[in-house]
Amino acid sequence: MFVPHAAQAVIADAKITNYLLKHPGKAKFFLGFGFTLAQWQVLRDALLRHVITHEYVKEILLDDGVKYVVEGALQSPDGRNPQVRSVWMIDGGRNYPRLISAYARD
Repeated sequence: MFVPHAAQAVIADAKITNYLLKHPGKAKFFLGFGFTLAQWQVLRDALLRHVITHEYVKEILLDDGVKYVVEGALQSPDGRNPQVRSVWMIDGGRNYPRLISAYARD
């Protein structure tokens, strides 16, 4: 199944610029596939495509909402399209997912 309302998913700019492309481990992974801080929107757009094109593999019910774990190939600038796990949250009272994290799939 797909994440509910995936087409309305949101990603805070800082989640890309201050976390995924700056955190030592995560940045090394994403930069290694051609993503850059100068063109951070490319990673944002790839992750937004990721959530609408891949089904979730895990649903986690929490007191304040639902987390979804999505796995699949992430379209990358260098064309190698690594396997990525992205984590999305639909907070209680909202009907759209927001990105929590993304990282290399084991």
